[in-house]
Parts: sequence; structure tokens; C-alpha cells
Amino acid sequence: MARYISRSPSNGAFETANLAFESDMPSRNYVPSPQREGYWPHSQGKTMSNNDDNTNFGLSRRKMLGGLGVIGVASAGAGLGTTAFFSDSESFEDNTITAGELDLFVHVDYSEDQGEFATYSTPSGTYVNGGVVGEDVESEDGAVVPGEPLSIQVMDLKPGDSGEGKFCFSIVYNPAYMWMCGELTANDQNGTTNPEEAALMDEFGEIPEDGQLADAMEITLSYCDSDGNLGEEIISGSLAEVMAALQNGIPLNGDGDSDGPVANRPAFDGVEEPFVDGEPNVDETCVCFEWEVPTTVGNEIQTDSVEFDFEFYAEQERHNDGTTNPCVESVAGEGFPELEDTVWHARGIYGDGGGAANRELDIRLPDDTVLTPDANVSWPNGDAVPFELTIENGDAKWDIDGTEVSVSPAPLPTANAVVVMAKASASDSSIDVNDVMLNGTSPSGPDSISVDGNVGGQQNITLNGVSFGEGDVITGMVTMSWPAGSPPSREGLGFRIDV
Repeated sequence: MARYISRSPSNGAFETANLAFESDMPSRNYVPSPQREGYWPHSQGKTMSNNDDNTNFGLSRRKMLGGLGVIGVASAGAGLGTTAFFSDSESFEDNTITAGELDLFVHVDYSEDQGEFATYSTPSGTYVNGGVVGEDVESEDGAVVPGEPLSIQVMDLKPGDSGEGKFCFSIVYNPAYMWMCGELTANDQNGTTNPEEAALMDEFGEIPEDGQLADAMEITLSYCDSDGNLGEEIISGSLAEVMAALQNGIPLNGDGDSDGPVANRPAFDGVEEPFVDGEPNVDETCVCFEWEVPTTVGNEIQTDSVEFDFEFYAEQERHNDGTTNPCVESVAGEGFPELEDTVWHARGIYGDGGGAANRELDIRLPDDTVLTPDANVSWPNGDAVPFELTIENGDAKWDIDGTEVSVSPAPLPTANAVVVMAKASASDSSIDVNDVMLNGTSPSGPDSISVDGNVGGQQNITLNGVSFGEGDVITGMVTMSWPAGSPPSREGLGFRIDV
């Protein structure tokens, strides 16, 4: 089913959609239609997380027409002394609702086609604001009348089924940068039927714990206009692939240019009212999505189900370059990374001046098995140098100031986070790792760490919820400093990135 929820961060407007698709459990077979040296011991532990307290809502799509109402918010005026960007902020402490001067309305138009079995579309005028939906924008005496939650549920999913949706935006008062976030929250096997088990044994030689529907469904996100005419493609692939990209955050361009830069990109225009004469008053750029289960898919998806979130975020354009990524939250910590399911880490350390074996740049497994040859880095004293870690065509590439090592092919990261850590143990020395970015965007949290050798220890930042994979890039700047003529001993300064 599809549940619309509201998450209200400190400096932005969120609207979220959670969708679920479930394949039935038929009683007969389905036949598709034609058509070294050790370094920093690895600690096992839990991924650091920062869970939101989201409220989920549910409503049968068959009862949708009877459950729609009016939604409004209490609005606070400008000039209240706020030091953050104007944003949509809703608090539910002590039954008080407060809102800033940026309010995001998402107008939803969704339909699905299951042939003779079923068809469905959202009622005309459906919109989401504050986590609920409504059709009528007028309320008696200006009172705020809460609407009902929107739910969409697709049952008895079969190969050949498809659906499409359109999201258009009314950003009240201020132009804003838009982001689209998402997450695959469930990909369940739900047991197996005999024909499904046979298909899975033929393909995998075993019964996988997770379902296959997330890999079987095909999704395309595109820019479009308010009439649904498609423009440039944003991303396409399997549901699993698209949701992994959305988990890392996709910046939306107000001009519908998929290849435009992130920084200072065209914003979405603000409006004075979300409706004019009862009709949505939206920006000219919308986002459309299409899904289908190809007819080439067979018994392997029987009984499977998936659930995933779409989330939109708006943040004011003024005094802002639009690079802070609300989809990736970072937190600061101490000590060695405690990343569950870490696959490998890339590191750079200062040695004792004895050559490549001591000025190390490499990629290693958690047990310190070296996957790359050591490489020499001529660390400049007190000067920042760039670093970049990426996966390109299946190869992991680790570059510091133009010196690169690579692993081909790289083990596929499976952790649900990325940790950047720095350490210092040499007296009067220090290391600074600054401007950590994912795909050219800054996390919504700390992006730098610093360690003083006189204090010692390790400091880290964790980028929670990051799915690091093909095409992703982590960049930043690192500065190592030491007294003139007294460089640190081996591993006296260093940093690493765990994925």
C-alpha cells in the first residue's frame, strides 16, 4: 500500500509517499506471455542511525473517496528572529503546530493498470500537505480541517501490470530548491509456492531470504509538465536500483535539466497560494514516474512484496547554494568505525619518510587484507590536498592528490552507511578532513573532522542511510601538519573511509 507521511526537519519542508506492491499466491503455475601490515583493527557493531519519528497512515484505496478532507496549517509571520533558512516546520509537542514562511504542497495524480482485474486512479484534486490529503481547499470560517491520509495498495500483482504517477509542486511564498529522496523499506519473500521454489532453485541454487520483486519491477523517473508531457529522464532501472539512488538523494532542477550542476541550480518558483479558483497553482516543472512488471518475469516473484518511500524536500533558495543534501544525514562520533556489514575501507597515512611502503595509500578488507599495492603520497606539510573515492564500471578507485590505486572488480558494498575517520598520535601534529561530500552534495550535518596529536584518538563522521555503489563519489580535502623537521612516525597521522 501507499502511505503518505510527514517528516518535518528543522530547515525544510518534507512530504513522503510510501508505496507497496504485492504479488499474489496462485494455485497453479504462471507461464509468462511471449514477448601486510595491520592498520587500525576493524570493530564489528551496529550502524549508527538517526531514526525519524515518522507517523504512518493507512486507508484502503477503495475507500479513498469517502476519506478526503481539507488541510491547513497555522502560519507565523516573518521577522521573528529566526537564524535558519525559512522552511516548513511542524512540531507536535504540547499540541502546538508552528509553521515558517515556506510551505510545500504536493499535488498527486496516480493511476494503475492491471488489465481486466483492476484499474485505479487517485481522485481529481488530490494533494498532500502536512502528511494528509484533501480535495476541498476551502474551510468554513478559515478553520483548519485535517484531511484523511492517502493510501494506495496494489494487490495480485502480475507480469504485465503497470502504473504511473505525477507529482507537481506548490511552494508557498518562497522560491525553493527541491530534492527527491527515497528508500526501499521492504523486499519480502513471504514464503514460496512450488512453482516459485522451482524457479528460484533453477536461478540461484537456493531460496534467497529476500524477494525478487524489487529487481523485477522497472521504474522510470522523469521531468514532466503539469499535463504529464514527459521531458528529460531523471533516472531509470530496477526498483532496487532507483531506490538506492534516491536513498542518496537526487537534486531536482527547476528547469527540468537532468545534467545541470547541483550548486546554484534553477530553483522551483514560489506562489502566493497553492490554489487559484480551486485549481492547483503549481510550478511548470513536475516529476513523473512509471512502473511496470515486464511480461518476461516469471514464477520467481510469486508471493513477493515490496514497500518503498518517495520523499520531497523544499528549502528556500535565498542565501543558499542548494548543495546541502537533506536525504543524507551525518553524525559525529569518536573511535574506530563500527559499521555493520562493512566490505572494505580506503585509507591514507603518513609513514616515516622511507618511501612507498611507509607513505601508504591502499584499499583493504576489514581483516586488513590488502587489495591494492601500496603507493607513495608526498604529503605536503600544512597544505590541503583533495581525495576521491568512487566505484566506476565495477572498479573501486581511490585517489589522493593525483595518486590513484584501484580494485577491479571491487566487492560490492552492502553497508547502509559510510564512515570517514581520522586519527593522530604524533605530538604537535594534526589532521583535518574537511568538505566531505557525496556526489557533489554536502550531508545535512557535520562534514569535517579534526584530530590533535597532543590529544590523540580517533574522530569520525557517519553518513547514515547511504547506499554506496556504482557511480557514487565521495570527495573532500585532507590536511596533515607537523613541526618543521619533525615529521610524524609511521601511522602517526592518517584517515580512512569505510563502506
